Amino acid sequence: MELIKQWETTIKHSRFIGLYYSVDDVTEIKPLLEDLKKEYKKARHIAYAYKIDNIVKKSDDKEPANTAGTPIYNIIEKKNLNKVLIVVVRYFGGVKLGAGGLIRAYGGVANELTN
Repeated sequence: MELIKQWETTIKHSRFIGLYYSVDDVTEIKPLLEDLKKEYKKARHIAYAYKIDNIVKKSDDKEPANTAGTPIYNIIEKKNLNKVLIVVVRYFGGVKLGAGGLIRAYGGVANELTN
């Protein structure tokens, strides 16, 4: 597994850290996510999506349903990516973004990572 790109932004006081990995095997993902949870232990959410051939998974990590993992995955699909894991770490800044704001934030970070 290789970290391809990291990108960070702040939206309404919430800090979003995007991580884009090249992944060859699904068994690499769980240990990496566990490490990220330790590294970013004060983060409120660590959402992700991955695609490795026909294996697809996405997680909103306690954000409202389909507002984090799905927009990340939609960028993976839109750009025809394979063997990738995109993780977006969110430090909550005290301002709720709403469903539309979350979708734009998570999708926007994933888009920036893959440009």
